[in-house]
Amino acid sequence: MAYEIPVTQARAELADLINRVVYGNERVVVTRHGKPLVALVSADDLRRLDELEEAEAIGAAAGEAVISSVSSLGSSTSGAGGERQRFGIAAEHRGPNVT
Repeated sequence: MAYEIPVTQARAELADLINRVVYGNERVVVTRHGKPLVALVSADDLRRLDELEEAEAIGAAAGEAVISSVSSLGSSTSGAGGERQRFGIAAEHRGPNVT
């Protein structure tokens, strides 16, 4: 859990807050009117957050690529009627919900 401190107090105690973050492995949330304003985190925490964001972005891009590939497969089979005639296929299997 993070240590919360008002911005006016944080100004006066900045050096101590930095030491708490770096050496005490604490996270400090600076508040204004009781609402979170900024957070002080260690450089290691920031690096981990950046890596997590990068991994999420890569995962999202991979997911979009899969969706795009599946969509293109679906659209390539939409012209199957012409191929059925070309290869002499008279019937095709459809699921129970397809009319």
